[in-house]
Formats: sequence, structure tokens, C-alpha cells
Amino acid sequence: MIDLHTHSNFSDGSETPSRVVELAAGAGCSAVALTDHDTTDGLAEARRRAQQLGITLVGGAELSCAHPSGGGMHVLVYFLDDGPSPLHEELARLQDDRAVRNQELVDRLQQLGLPVTWEAVVEQAGRPEGVGRPHFASVLIAAGVVGSQQEAFDRYLGNRAPTYVPKARLTGPEAARLARESGAVSVLAHPHTLGLEGHDLANAIAELAGAGFAGLEVTYGRYSPRQRQSMGHLAERFGLVPTGGSDFHGRTTPDLTVGTGTGDLKVADRVLDQLHDRRPA
Repeated sequence: MIDLHTHSNFSDGSETPSRVVELAAGAGCSAVALTDHDTTDGLAEARRRAQQLGITLVGGAELSCAHPSGGGMHVLVYFLDDGPSPLHEELARLQDDRAVRNQELVDRLQQLGLPVTWEAVVEQAGRPEGVGRPHFASVLIAAGVVGSQQEAFDRYLGNRAPTYVPKARLTGPEAARLARESGAVSVLAHPHTLGLEGHDLANAIAELAGAGFAGLEVTYGRYSPRQRQSMGHLAERFGLVPTGGSDFHGRTTPDLTVGTGTGDLKVADRVLDQLHDRRPA
């Protein structure tokens, strides 16, 4: 089995890239993809540990993209080398935007009188480059302002919250194009976050398939059997590889385990071969 969706402390996960690989090997995975948000900085460390353990490391990233629906659109990109490439250039731009956005978020939270400092957020993340909204949530929890990550996002950090700071985002077709130009493939992650259902969701997936997407995340860590079946039908309908992964983040997703998700996740090895066959020549 394999896991094509994991995060380390190089974005918003709590574990090091090496530890993510160790957990995958311990779970019996033959391959694991490290797909940190908008960065490939953790891949070198993960690749070294994977070679030591005899497990395949799939270089990846998860891109935050804009969609006309207004929902959350995330694109997983696989088979990324260490660069340079057109996608790596775009990732550098997105990271610069992320740094500016994080500083503005600190300012907005402080203007509300909340006990949030940049130093405290970096301490939660472990490194300045890895700071994301979950780390702000952890600071608010530690200060007793909120009782959970969900409350932090509902009250302060979510897209409709008073301190929300918009971020630079690619469109789905732009992400697919950059992936192709970089020798990689693109997959729509957890399609439900688009906020679409029925014909609207099918139409959105059809458009992405037409834009060059290679796959659809069908076997997602928290999906029910019914959701997986529904997404599987959509993948088959539009000629997309049905991929899957846990979306492991570590401490912030304690119910998700590398390789097995909530316990019933099992992504077949052949999925990786099918994705590899979709790589641009």
C-alpha cells in the first residue's frame, strides 16, 4: 500500500520529513508522498531517510488554488524533483506571499488585543518558513483564548473570520500547466472542499480533466465508503487516476495515521504506476 498525501513541519504538520517517512515504513507502505503546502523544502530530508529505509519517496507539494465556486481548492502535484523548474519558481513566489501574509495576520490579531506574537507562532511551527494558520490556532489555544483548532478558525482564522488575510492563489489550469512544464502530474485533492455537489461537482471535475489533471483523490483519509465510491465513479467517468492518501498532519490531525488514515485507508501500489504513466514525455 502507499500514502500519497502527508505533511511535515515544513508546512503545517508537526513531524519532521524523516519522521513522516519512518511512520510510512512502519505502517507497511511501499511508497509515500510528502506533499507540504506550497513548498518542496522538506523533500531532501525525506528522500535521504527513504533511501535508508528502502521505501519510495514521491516528491510532491499541495498547492492552494482559486476556484470560481469560492470553495477550497487544493491541488496535489507529484514527481517533483528538487528543481529548478517553472513550478519551483512559482512556489518561491507563493512562499514570499505567505511570509507577508503571516506578518499581517499577527498584526490583525494583536489589534484585537489577542496575545499572539510572531515568536510564539514560530515556536509552534519550529521554523519561520513553516508557519501556517494551524500554528496561530495553537498559540490561541495555549493562551486560553479558544478551546480548539476549530474554534480558533471559526472565530479568528477562517476565511470568513475578522482577521482573515487573503493569499495569492493559482487557478487549477495554471497549476496543471506548471506541473506539466515541470515534468509532474496534478491531482485534485479532497474534492468535497470545493463545496459543490451533483452536477456542479461533476462539471468542475470535467473542466479540470480537460485542463490536464491526471487524477482525483478518491480514497481520502476521512472519506466514508459511500464518498469513496462516489468519487471513484467520477474519476472513472472523466478518465482520471483514482488516487488516495491520509492527509496526515501529526498532532493537529490525531485521528489520521500515515498509511491507514482513520484505520480503513488502503491505497494500492498500482495507483503510483498509473500516475507515473501520466507524466509528460
